[in-house]
Amino acid sequence: MKLSKRANRIEPSLTRKLYDMAKSYDDVVDFTLGDPDYETPDRIKEAGCRAIREGRTKYSENAGVLELRKVIAGAIAEETGIQYDPAKEIQITVGAMEALFLTLACMIDPGDEVIIPSPYWVNYKHMVDFLGGKAVLVDVLEENDFVLTPEDFRNAITDKTVAVIINSPNNPTGAVYGREALEGISDIVKKNNLTIIWDECYKSLLYDGAQYVSILDFPDMKDYSIVINSCSKKFSMTGWRLGYLAGPAAFVENLPKIQENVAACAGVPSQYAAIEAFKGEDDTPNLMRDGFEKRRNTLIAEIRKIDKLSVKSPKGTFYALVNIKETGLKSEEFAYKLLESQKVAVVPGITYGDACEGYIRIAFTMNEEKIIEGVRRIRQFVESL
Repeated sequence: MKLSKRANRIEPSLTRKLYDMAKSYDDVVDFTLGDPDYETPDRIKEAGCRAIREGRTKYSENAGVLELRKVIAGAIAEETGIQYDPAKEIQITVGAMEALFLTLACMIDPGDEVIIPSPYWVNYKHMVDFLGGKAVLVDVLEENDFVLTPEDFRNAITDKTVAVIINSPNNPTGAVYGREALEGISDIVKKNNLTIIWDECYKSLLYDGAQYVSILDFPDMKDYSIVINSCSKKFSMTGWRLGYLAGPAAFVENLPKIQENVAACAGVPSQYAAIEAFKGEDDTPNLMRDGFEKRRNTLIAEIRKIDKLSVKSPKGTFYALVNIKETGLKSEEFAYKLLESQKVAVVPGITYGDACEGYIRIAFTMNEEKIIEGVRRIRQFVESL
């Protein structure tokens, strides 16, 4: 059977590889996937079950249930003051991953370039490659807090550049973009008539009292931005696969015809659960943020006790990049040997680009007791080298 060149270009991520390998071990401490251990709140679960019981199990519009689009437009307006037309400027998707895929599919022609700060979430590059575009990777450095500088962004632009993808807070680095960097980036986007694909999926997970800065906070950026988010992190709904995007009508109105040929629509019970997620009230998002902040603090304190390892405290998300360069091991070698000898699974930094070699990513999505035990094993491994 023939296999397309496109399929051959895409390689499984090392994140999933290490996750799958960890399943073959007993008593493993798994730091690989960003899947929170918090339950979806009961009120949201019940809304999904109620939708099923009431027969809301048919197709919705390709763009999604209009009531949900209205609720999301209202939430964006409340947070940013920016108004989106629910009927023309909001698209409901199968998770934020499909929101990104639909956006790129609607934007990229063969040879078009998309700038991606590196380290990067691996699916960004894979999707651009899959669609025939060219991912232009721009290294961002630990000494610059893993944030793309306006100067480096400007220098990466060519006459083939169509967009830049910014993820804030960032996976895998935990970096959060501040006002100064975003002001410079937004000015360059407008000057060069580009689009910024703004992935804000982790914006509910900010620490140390940080205030979130949105790309929509800058003048006229609604016209140059596709804003992508999901229910996965804020409401602990990863398996419900419910995401969305917001953007200018002239662009977003084209997405339903692509959605029709990809997934028809997001799962309808999940859409009604999402309506409850946005409209209902409980303190779950704040409780999760506070819980992850405590876990972060525990992880950072324990890692800093290990000679040859260092870590910069992430400002957001539930990921930390740990610098392993002093061990002399490449990140893949470190991860495989650690799993084999200590039954601890981490993600090799190289999966997030060459700029991330010399690091491992740890997801602090389990309780503090497990984190302490996992880091104890990492310390034992490093001391045995």
